[in-house]
Amino acid sequence: MSTTHGLAPTAAFRDHQAMGPGVEFDTIRMLMARWGELAVDIGDDAAVLPPLTSGVRVVSTDACVEDVHFRREWLTPTEVGHRAAAAALSDLAAMGARAERVLVALVVPPAWQAALAEVADGIGRVVGAAGARIVGGNLSRGSTFAITLTVIGVAHHPVSRAGAQVGDLVLVTGTLGGPGAALAAWQRGDTPPAWARDRFAAPTPRLAEGEWLARMGATAMLDISDGLAADARHLGAASGVAVALDLARLPVGPGLTPAQALRSGEEYELLVTVPPDRLAAVTGGWNALSDVPLTVVGEVRPAGTAPAAQSAPDAGHDHFAK
Repeated sequence: MSTTHGLAPTAAFRDHQAMGPGVEFDTIRMLMARWGELAVDIGDDAAVLPPLTSGVRVVSTDACVEDVHFRREWLTPTEVGHRAAAAALSDLAAMGARAERVLVALVVPPAWQAALAEVADGIGRVVGAAGARIVGGNLSRGSTFAITLTVIGVAHHPVSRAGAQVGDLVLVTGTLGGPGAALAAWQRGDTPPAWARDRFAAPTPRLAEGEWLARMGATAMLDISDGLAADARHLGAASGVAVALDLARLPVGPGLTPAQALRSGEEYELLVTVPPDRLAAVTGGWNALSDVPLTVVGEVRPAGTAPAAQSAPDAGHDHFAK
């Protein structure tokens, strides 16, 4: 699948480019038909992005690989597409960016060809909800099914994970532990609770929340993909501080312990730090913005301070750990 221009085409890029015959191009045409108006100007070799009049571009790439990020028996094809798109777009949310464009690269074994339309539906559902458009990507045959999405957004107040200051408060969005609980149930051969399965299969990238938190003065932010304990350490390392979490305050899912919530990865909730004098404004306006909880779970301390409350031994997910 080749790529073209973005959301505001010039006359030269107004329509999808004509493509020749063949199974590969038939597959691209099928994907375009599934995505409808979500797919913009597909058919050239690369995307041409118009210049920005304000803000900065934020770009990220995320891969979702069968038997690494999911097993086929756990999820429907639509859920596989949904989850892959949500994970990629969550990286924009963590930077306080608004999503604009998505490129979709697919590696498709023969066993997945019949399910590709449903995968596309899941991707389109999340991209559409984010207000973004698909501007191209790549299609390849391979032995392992994989989706790689490149997401492009615009931020007016970009937030990195390196800005936390001593004395800041630490907050998280949502309720934690569901993805970890679902994964543990599947690995035991059990059926996960419905709420936990939903949190694993259909996460929501907190794009509006991330953009709003950035505008409200967040000093550092990331999305929780490796687990809260590990990601708090990542934020602390990037900022040169220690992040102390209060286990008693964690927003934990039903039937789970704080320790389980600390270790649960692929949450795609936001971990954010804000100055104490901004807390009232942040919490005061939150309910008008979002229906998910926003909870103070700790504070930022000087580097070298032992964060006793953050004592889970699990270092978090690491693709290359032995």
